[in-house]
Amino acid sequence: MNPARRFPYLPDAGLLVGRLAIGVIFIAHGRQKLTEAGHAGVTTMFEGLGVPFPSLSAAFATWVELLGGAALVLGLLVPVAGVLLAADMAGAFWFAHADKGLFASGGGYELVLALGATCLLLALAGGGRFGVDGALFGRREAPAREPART
Repeated sequence: MNPARRFPYLPDAGLLVGRLAIGVIFIAHGRQKLTEAGHAGVTTMFEGLGVPFPSLSAAFATWVELLGGAALVLGLLVPVAGVLLAADMAGAFWFAHADKGLFASGGGYELVLALGATCLLLALAGGGRFGVDGALFGRREAPAREPART
């Protein structure tokens, strides 16, 4: 039995919970880069990690995390925000965490993997009907299939 068939808003509620949780995490990380480390501090950190174009990359990471997280919370342009945040996490994986194993306690990639995968899920599934995208564009239903002819 598929609960979503009995309660058609369950998938949208799940997308809302996921968007809110992931969005808050990204807002916090973007805000931390902006206010605590500052652009110069993030640039220096990225230089040390061997990130290409560290100043540009620092600005990208800061603003994509801050604004992309807010977009997820609002349910606004979720596919775009999801792709940009997933790209941000791919960079974090490649330059900062891949060589440290899985577990975050050792500096590993478990958090960036979970965040990046969830952002890709949101990019592909959309934000659901409980957000700005859902209010503006509605949920598109798949076209009905014609019965097979025999």
